[in-house]
Amino acid sequence: MRILLALAAMLPSFSMAQACPAVASGPATVPLVELYTSEGCNSCPPADRWLSRFQNPGPSRVVAVAFHVDYWDYLGWKDRFADPRHAERQRESALRRRSTAVYTPQVVLAGRDSPRWHQERDFAAALETVGKMPARAGIRLQWLERGFAELQVEPLPAERRENLALVVVTLESGLESRVAAVENRGEVLRHDFVVRALETHTLAGNPKGTFRQRFTIPAGGNPERMSLALFVQDTRTGDVLQALAAPYCR
Repeated sequence: MRILLALAAMLPSFSMAQACPAVASGPATVPLVELYTSEGCNSCPPADRWLSRFQNPGPSRVVAVAFHVDYWDYLGWKDRFADPRHAERQRESALRRRSTAVYTPQVVLAGRDSPRWHQERDFAAALETVGKMPARAGIRLQWLERGFAELQVEPLPAERRENLALVVVTLESGLESRVAAVENRGEVLRHDFVVRALETHTLAGNPKGTFRQRFTIPAGGNPERMSLALFVQDTRTGDVLQALAAPYCR
């Protein structure tokens, strides 16, 4: 009987390991592609469709995220995926370039503005360049239970930990909106890799680089279409040291 009870106690842990395995980054840098977009911007749908191509990234292993911004909402259509924090993140990126201008659609690759994203050969070459760089940090995600995970960051010794942060975003794909006003009126817009939740953990004061985070399904979110993106970024320079895509533990 004791043996049976012990085996029964092990089953949840075994089931969790099978359904939600640990995920870890590798020795090469994974390109992080950020798109800043808005449903109120008529030049954004082509960029949204372009980002959706990374659903099947192939050997380049791109991590793609779409930050919907809120600064076009005043025109008369409120983007339901927009968050003021996304626009603030974009402004911080602009300030690193000594600029105050933000715009949509904007593509940022590995923490750097990439205005030639629509030039396919140029962007493919840029992705290849990033992907050949040795990673300057390691990332590991271990699910402890459904919706609760331990995150581990191990930067190279040369990196200044006080400037580093682990950014964790919950993504949802396969979303649609029928726009009823302003520039995209009458259009059905489709979105992938939409940021539905954003959490930032600073490494300053955390010598082990270990964090625990509880994840919740955003209002109206479908866990079947959700995933996670994690990346280590230098908050001073904007450089992305490493990125990791992970399944959402359902």
